Amino acid sequence: MDVYKIQLEAFEGPMDLLMHLIEKNKINIYDIPVASLTQQYMEYLQKFQRFNIEVASEFLVMAATLLLIKSRLMLPKPPKEENENAAEDPRQELVARILAYQQYKKASVALRELVERESLHAVRPPMTIPVRRLPPENLSTELLWNAFHNLLAVRRELTIPEVIVAHETYRVEEQMMKLMKRLAEREGALSFAAIFPAVQRSELIVDFLALLELIRRKYIAARQDALFDSIMIEVRETGASENEDTEDGTDVFG
Repeated sequence: MDVYKIQLEAFEGPMDLLMHLIEKNKINIYDIPVASLTQQYMEYLQKFQRFNIEVASEFLVMAATLLLIKSRLMLPKPPKEENENAAEDPRQELVARILAYQQYKKASVALRELVERESLHAVRPPMTIPVRRLPPENLSTELLWNAFHNLLAVRRELTIPEVIVAHETYRVEEQMMKLMKRLAEREGALSFAAIFPAVQRSELIVDFLALLELIRRKYIAARQDALFDSIMIEVRETGASENEDTEDGTDVFG
């Protein structure tokens, strides 16, 4: 014996039922035939009641709204005067609500698709990724020159008082000894910027030459713990290749 089955559409709310009727009958939203739409809406409510389906209050409120709009449209319109504006269409508020519901409906569909798409991916907590590129230990002369060039640009922005002083001559050997003395006072390590306390350009250049000479003779080394970190100048444990003499045969620090 065949079982007679009855299937009723499920609607999320009265606006969902209205959209179903509008799409089913291909109704122009901006010119809704309220009489026909109200009749079909009431038939759906009667169908629900016929099968003992409880009708929510919001469906009844929408039915009352449709009947109110229908009654207003059936009332005779007063004659228009020449300067009188056209009477407001009773369907205008309903049209605005339907258009807003369409936008929310589209947004909900898009969000549902995103949820379904994301459900296919597994999520794990963040993990520490090892650094494959090790930070430089022995910096090249080019990197040191770029750092010194940036330092000069900053010092140039400082306001230096103009005073009349005698021209001083700076020797690389003397600046080398001063630098090694300052490193010894700071436990053998200074930042690159701290190497250049002077403000005069000539002294800064001689200090930089002294720094390069000490690196060449292996008394000190330039180190950078990580990329983009500050450059550190440190005294080597075996200075100048076991106290190697200078080119003129005398030890600078002897």
